Amino acid sequence: MGISIWQLLIILAIVLLLFGTKRLRNLGGDLGGALRGFKSAMKEEQDKPDDTTEKLESEEGDIIDAEVEKKDKV
Repeated sequence: MGISIWQLLIILAIVLLLFGTKRLRNLGGDLGGALRGFKSAMKEEQDKPDDTTEKLESEEGDIIDAEVEKKDKV
């Protein structure tokens, strides 16, 4: 017992009457821009190297990964 196509069309007509096509078009554009910004930020975050690990050389000459706590300069 789902929503039929007629019920969806009635809801769409009510939304169009309440908000108008111009406002809905602007809302769609804003939503699309927000999604593009979110996707590009996620891609930049994945491409950025992890600053919490540093390669350090032990006394024996072995290279090890060490967790380093870096403080941001203010």
